[in-house]
Amino acid sequence: MEKEHKIVLVRILASALLLGLSYIPSFTPLATVLLCVAAYIIIGGDVVFKAVRNIFRGEVFDECFLMSVATLGAFAIGEYPEAVAVMLFYQIGELFMDVAVDRSRDSISRLMDIRPDHANIEDGDGTLRRVAPEEVPAGTVIVVKPGEKIPLDGTVVAGNSSLDTSALTGESMPREATDGDTVISGSLNLTGVLKIKTTGTYGESTVAHILGLVENAESGKAHTEKFITRFARYYTPVVVLSAVLLAVVPPLLGAGEWALWLNRALIFLVISCPCALVVSVPLTFFAGIGEASRRGILFKGSNYIEALARVRTVVFDKTGTLTNGSFTVTGVYPVEGVAGETLVDTAALAEIYSDHPVAAALRGAASQAPDKSRVESVENFAGEGIVAYVDGKAVYAGNDRLMARAGVSPETPAVVGTVVHVASEGKYMGHVVVSDTVKPQTAEALSGLRRAGVERTVMLTGDRRDVAESVAHELGIDEVHAELLPADKVELMENIINVRRGQGTVAFVGDGINDAPVLKLSDVGIAMGAAGSDAAIEAADVVLMDDNPAKVAHGIAIARRTLAIVKQNIVFAIGVKVAVLLLGAVGLANMWAAVFSDVGVTVIAVLNAIRAGRRLQ
Repeated sequence: MEKEHKIVLVRILASALLLGLSYIPSFTPLATVLLCVAAYIIIGGDVVFKAVRNIFRGEVFDECFLMSVATLGAFAIGEYPEAVAVMLFYQIGELFMDVAVDRSRDSISRLMDIRPDHANIEDGDGTLRRVAPEEVPAGTVIVVKPGEKIPLDGTVVAGNSSLDTSALTGESMPREATDGDTVISGSLNLTGVLKIKTTGTYGESTVAHILGLVENAESGKAHTEKFITRFARYYTPVVVLSAVLLAVVPPLLGAGEWALWLNRALIFLVISCPCALVVSVPLTFFAGIGEASRRGILFKGSNYIEALARVRTVVFDKTGTLTNGSFTVTGVYPVEGVAGETLVDTAALAEIYSDHPVAAALRGAASQAPDKSRVESVENFAGEGIVAYVDGKAVYAGNDRLMARAGVSPETPAVVGTVVHVASEGKYMGHVVVSDTVKPQTAEALSGLRRAGVERTVMLTGDRRDVAESVAHELGIDEVHAELLPADKVELMENIINVRRGQGTVAFVGDGINDAPVLKLSDVGIAMGAAGSDAAIEAADVVLMDDNPAKVAHGIAIARRTLAIVKQNIVFAIGVKVAVLLLGAVGLANMWAAVFSDVGVTVIAVLNAIRAGRRLQ
């Protein structure tokens, strides 16, 4: 427990002890009053001080003002123990609330304790020099030892190790890193020493982006939070005026004594304090943001929790979002008499000097690294493919038009994808299919969205129509639009939002620079945080730190639970307030009922709010 909480707890115990002593029958009335005054000063002195200070600042109608007027008025009519009890329970409620907020804040702080302390740079004599991560230029080779956080994004140039990325992605399974692998800052190096060539400065790193998101997460307030703020601003002066009228009008009309109606007015003031609403609603959103962060889902503001909770349509980019964004060989179809391995190796040799992603996929699928010495010359035919002389033989690798140039008739492709036909010395050898594969979590993502109540899924892509429709059919996506330019995506997204208006919000999930305009346009923009471009992350409202599309459904579930708890607290708090206010106005609620309707309701609402930070199964 923090020092401030311990001090409040000591004050609560001291005040409760003095209040208990005041009930001893042998004490004189004066001693009882003095004990109650001492107890009140200990437990409520700071509240009265804040009320006076705020009055001089022009902030009159706040909870401190209500509590001070009500309790000092109780003293004025001789209700000494009740006055102390009101302050006592109020401070207990505030302590509960402060502890709950600190727990939520600490959970986020522990989760986001990824800020690197230093970076190690190796000097010419082999010694390591520690510098601040902000001082490391892009392109510098840094050394990360076991137990240290990776300070900047980069590529491993030497060493291999296991990395703990749980603080970034929410996944506990370590990831292996070896030569050539891209690693992100904030990951914890577990086993081996890594030498990493940085790909950017600290300000451009993943960890800097994440910390910025979390630190600014409360900058955008939800509509519900704004409503509560406005509600409290107008509600407080209204109830103060009502209390004054309650104290003055009935006696003037001869409906009772002044002391009776003054007592009821004071009880009315205590009941009316809107602590439960003002405290529990922001706390619920804060707890929801904390739970999402632990899952590797970062919200840029609580307003996006509210928007995501109402999502009924989810629009996806394809490449890098639903698919891995990299080509691999997905099918090998040799003609009779040709081995599949031979077909792929021959295609890889023909493509040995090409920088095209398809060529890289063919070389990666070869049974062994292609030997450049076997390739004598290469001729590229734009839009058709490549002719290479391998071991003195002309090898054709390309599309149907190149096969026509070679004088052979290719087979009809067996599956959808980028097809590379291969011919050698005028004989057709077969074809290889290269395609961007669907992420293993994508099917789970789509089924999770359907379970979450998402009514329609849409895919927008610049890829070929046949490829897009194949992916959409495989995943069960409702609507697909292919061969789109960035401007086309924006136009289609506008149409989708207009058509679906009034049927819930529309979310867009993407990762590329070309997705940034659509991310901005959508009701909720969701970006892939690991492989996503800086432009996409900047434009998005929600960031998925491990590029797992299944976390869209997780985010919706967290958002809906958070908003449901907010609504529960609003209905509960207002319902109890109205009921007890009416009872207090007609004299059927005493000061103890007033204490429960204020402090008791606040404590219950706070405990309910904490549920938003509990892990979903």
